[in-house]
Amino acid sequence: MAYADQEMSSNKVISIVLVVIIHLLLGYALVTGLAYTAVKKVASQLDMIDIDEEEPPEEPEEPPPPPPDKPIEPPPVVSPPPIVAPVAAPRPVIRTVPTAPPPPAPIAAPPAPPPPPPPPQRANPEARGNPGSWANANDYPSRALREEREGTTRFRLTVNADGRVSDCQITGSSGHADLDEAACKNLTRRARFKPALDSNGNPTTGYYANAVRWQIPK
Repeated sequence: MAYADQEMSSNKVISIVLVVIIHLLLGYALVTGLAYTAVKKVASQLDMIDIDEEEPPEEPEEPPPPPPDKPIEPPPVVSPPPIVAPVAAPRPVIRTVPTAPPPPAPIAAPPAPPPPPPPPQRANPEARGNPGSWANANDYPSRALREEREGTTRFRLTVNADGRVSDCQITGSSGHADLDEAACKNLTRRARFKPALDSNGNPTTGYYANAVRWQIPK
């Protein structure tokens, strides 16, 4: 009897607990559903209310202030342009390129020597010394001197390559044979010459002509 009473008490307790749990679940569901519905309703009401904002009253327009006196602006000061220091250009890079040596300059042929001067030419012999000393008053023939004979003997001398007289010819007589003979004798003995020269500059035979005036000194 006691065991049966105890079993019935346990079942009763379980039933009560179940009933309480069911009531709690239903209450929770009820509470949750009602809260959602209430929130949705309140939100819809809030959407429907249109709040009009009051506009601030318009203030009366104030008249514009008088324009201020325009100050006299000083003339603009033009500052000189800034001095820009010249930028040094980069120095060029000099590259030495090896080149072939230039060809040797042609050696000019030496100028031709000037032609030799033409050989000296002398068509006639030239007298050496004073021709007046070859025959003078000291050579007067004694007979012609005593007879006081005077005159002019003209002559032509043949001069060989060594400048000496090889022949004497009278080309104009003084009129006295002894005077003409004395003239040739002294001329052949005393006269000396630079011989004549041919086209090659070699000494050659030439001729010399002049005259001897015979006059007795006073």
